[in-house]
Amino acid sequence: AGALVAATLEGPPRMAVLALALLGAGWLWGGFRLDALDRSVLVTRIGHVDRTLAEVAAPARHGQFALRLMVEVRTFGSFSLNEPALLELPLGRAPPQGAVIETVAEVKPPRPPENGFDERAWLGRQGVHVVLHGRAWSQIGRRHGIGGLADGLRRFVRRGIAPGLKGERATLIAGVVLGSDESLSKDLQDRFRRSGLYHLLAVSGQNVAIIAGAILLLAALAGIPRWLGELGVLGAIGSYVLAVGLQPSVVRAGIAGALASLAWLASRPRDRWYFLLVAAAALLAWNPYNLLEPGFQLSFAAVGAIFVLVPRIERRLEGYPVPRLLATPVAVSTACGLCTAPLLWLDFGRVPVYSVLANALAEPAMPFLLGLGLVSALVHPLVPAVAEALAWLNGWFAAYLAWCARLVGGLPHSQVSSIRALFLLADAGVLAWTVMKLRRPRLRRAGELCGAGLALGLAWRLLG
Repeated sequence: AGALVAATLEGPPRMAVLALALLGAGWLWGGFRLDALDRSVLVTRIGHVDRTLAEVAAPARHGQFALRLMVEVRTFGSFSLNEPALLELPLGRAPPQGAVIETVAEVKPPRPPENGFDERAWLGRQGVHVVLHGRAWSQIGRRHGIGGLADGLRRFVRRGIAPGLKGERATLIAGVVLGSDESLSKDLQDRFRRSGLYHLLAVSGQNVAIIAGAILLLAALAGIPRWLGELGVLGAIGSYVLAVGLQPSVVRAGIAGALASLAWLASRPRDRWYFLLVAAAALLAWNPYNLLEPGFQLSFAAVGAIFVLVPRIERRLEGYPVPRLLATPVAVSTACGLCTAPLLWLDFGRVPVYSVLANALAEPAMPFLLGLGLVSALVHPLVPAVAEALAWLNGWFAAYLAWCARLVGGLPHSQVSSIRALFLLADAGVLAWTVMKLRRPRLRRAGELCGAGLALGLAWRLLG
């Protein structure tokens, strides 16, 4: 109705009617999606024990007392359904992603809030309303369709990214390439969080940009037309997103990369803000609860900070003795740190202090880790010896990344919490304001001295 009315109007009234029509359509669609996410058949079976058939939707995580994995329940007793759930199994061998397993499970509600974590709310935002406590399990097949294709792509990449490597180096390469951190030790995961490097274990726009750039470069060297190269980029991005999984940061990066290629193919201008907003709209259309997820908030806040603050910080760094190779990593980590720190404090109660230092140290290794890992995965089926040599070389970059996390994450007061985080944010805001806003050299220098004084005072407070 709104579209029909808009067709009879011109100018601002037409835009206003179209905006209202789109708002209404979004509200209606959001209601449908929320109803679907809040609907659960298994809730009515809480307390029941029965034979369960389920598809493993994500890699298993090893807890202290049980294996925990996301599944799609296909049957529970005599009920045929298609509902996500969290399955807990006894410690031991874990079922692979994509496996169709059979077990006897008891339906229980999620745990009540404890230690600041609300499992019920966290699972509910993913459309999960029950926890299945299973016993012995057996694999009876694999899932098919788009999920089966994604599983096959993930196995292909996982098999070839680090052949011949074991232990920490292999798991770190898998974390950087595929965003799979479930095999990392608890101590190393904690060091990555404390150093502000944990975002490197989540696939982001950097991964997609490297893939797209590598394909276009190979197409140019081989004399392939640009339009064929852009089609190859679209295929590679789609395959990579399927292999990694539909996490907010992955979907955002994949949509932005695909839109960039489509814009070139259609001879349309590229607008990075448009790409970002389309990605946000797609994620929220699929699951409106994503708006409340820390991963969604941190991903889009970081990209917005890169768009707005990084060019300004880079211009300010031109007058300081900062090498060009370090200027961009310092600017990116500073901008992202400033904009994500309030979210980290609100969601987790802790803020990393030395994230700029950690990212400046780790950034040079990231293109090699990702590039060598992907090349190794492609070469492995053809020339395994070359893939093993590339993996051996890549292992040294992984060891360097782990060293950066342990070094910075082990520094005194590498994380601050509660009121200390508030003082840190206030101090960082003062420093950013003085550097970004004061135009006159004398005033800017005075402001920087005041900011440095605040920083020293904060350091004294933390160390004291």
